[in-house]
Amino acid sequence: MKRYLLLILVVTLSVLVVNGQQRRVQNRPYIDQRRLHYGFFIGLHSQDLEFVNNGFITETGESWFADVAEYSPAFHVGVLAEAWITPNLAVRVLPSLYFGQRGVVFHEQYTHEEHRQTMKSTLLACPVNLKFSAPRFNNHRPFFVAGLNPTLSLTNKDRQALLLKNMDCYIEVGLGCDFYLPYFKLIPELKFCFGLRDLLETDRSDLTDKSLLKFTHSVDKTTARMIMLTFYFE
Repeated sequence: MKRYLLLILVVTLSVLVVNGQQRRVQNRPYIDQRRLHYGFFIGLHSQDLEFVNNGFITETGESWFADVAEYSPAFHVGVLAEAWITPNLAVRVLPSLYFGQRGVVFHEQYTHEEHRQTMKSTLLACPVNLKFSAPRFNNHRPFFVAGLNPTLSLTNKDRQALLLKNMDCYIEVGLGCDFYLPYFKLIPELKFCFGLRDLLETDRSDLTDKSLLKFTHSVDKTTARMIMLTFYFE
């Protein structure tokens, strides 16, 4: 999926170079003069986990290592509120919902046995970003964004091999471009998100099958990452 997102970014930049050679009639020339902007968005993303394995060895001599086995396409939706601070700097608030899943696999080092777990994920999020925009030229305006994204997981399930904490916060960085169309503004954006919190839940009093404790003991730390392609409509 990451390859497709990068391909879309390259194509978008190519279009900007081709269309940016000469002046054109501007669509919606006064839209950025409004201090407040509102809109909605929809997009695709891929959720990832990064594990720090410790090589824990059980009483029976097993040694398990965690990894993300596969990346499943996921989607997100939300609303946008944006306020201009200066002509080139704006603050954005983006209440949103993320729907997706992660496929985690534990590998046994010696017998090559595997234990798989599918972790469905519904995240309630409210990113706050700063948007740094270049001057508008014709009907496009590239920008860079950075900010924080606190999230709350609504679907964590206990009694499984791996349990994650509900709360997290991401650092977000990305880039995109405002396209001024005749009736609305379309804004594609590519963003990379890096979780700040160790999500591994070490208190496994929820487990009725204590043989699953070996999977929690095999991991020292778990952090989340995401890559997102979003389309905003204003």
